Amino acid sequence: MAEIKLNAEVRSEFGKGAARRTRRANLVPAVIYGHGAEAVHITLPAHELQLALRTANVLIGLEIDGKDALVIPKAVQRNALKGNIEHVDLLTVKRGEKVEVEVAVHVEGELAPGSNLLEYVQNTLLVEAEATHIPESVTVSIAGLDAGASILAKDIPLPKGSVLAGDEDAVVLQVVSAQAEEPSADAAETEGAEA
Repeated sequence: MAEIKLNAEVRSEFGKGAARRTRRANLVPAVIYGHGAEAVHITLPAHELQLALRTANVLIGLEIDGKDALVIPKAVQRNALKGNIEHVDLLTVKRGEKVEVEVAVHVEGELAPGSNLLEYVQNTLLVEAEATHIPESVTVSIAGLDAGASILAKDIPLPKGSVLAGDEDAVVLQVVSAQAEEPSADAAETEGAEA
């Protein structure tokens, strides 16, 4: 995974009014924490951060007052209506350090013929990987699976260097048969009256 570089500035103003002024200046308030150090309050350029966060578990190299920091996003708060980023919590990491992150589960292939539906019990999988080699996603084949089949976390192949960090017996995907809805009593009466 490529590292994205961003310039950050330490912020000294706090509270709702300060956060609004920061956002009006096209900046996003953020907090860096981890490794037992005191939290550092910063601002990041909104547009560049928005682009960086398009990649899940992105590795971000920050330059803060001439010092470098390597971080990954831990929590992102977005405006419910506009979708723009309002605040970000960042976790400090070191090269070679193992971190636990959630990665997206993608599927490939077609289910067995018939009225089968794929149900995602979990959309993500908790894995442990080196901070500089976090997978963007994991892919599992559902080819030929029929109703009643399920895929457990331990059944999903992980990229080299990644290990499962969550419950290995957790159901991630399951195949169910489509259920036809029974006509309601009103619909049945209407059809009988028309005949």
